[in-house]
Amino acid sequence: MTEFLDERVRNLSVIDIGLIKFAVFFTALVIVKLFPQLITIDFTILILLAALCSAKPFYDFWYGKNVKEG
Repeated sequence: MTEFLDERVRNLSVIDIGLIKFAVFFTALVIVKLFPQLITIDFTILILLAALCSAKPFYDFWYGKNVKEG
């Protein structure tokens, strides 16, 4: 399944990925607008969640098996 998705993502440009990020951002705004109690979540929990979600992509980008040495 992930191989199929990897092949599909290779067809996306940087602009496409940027537009996806904006779509996710605006979707998050709609969700917060619908459920305002989400704003009361402690800031440190949000930072922890952001760090956990970004750990694997960060590792793969900088230290993944396809990274060329020097």
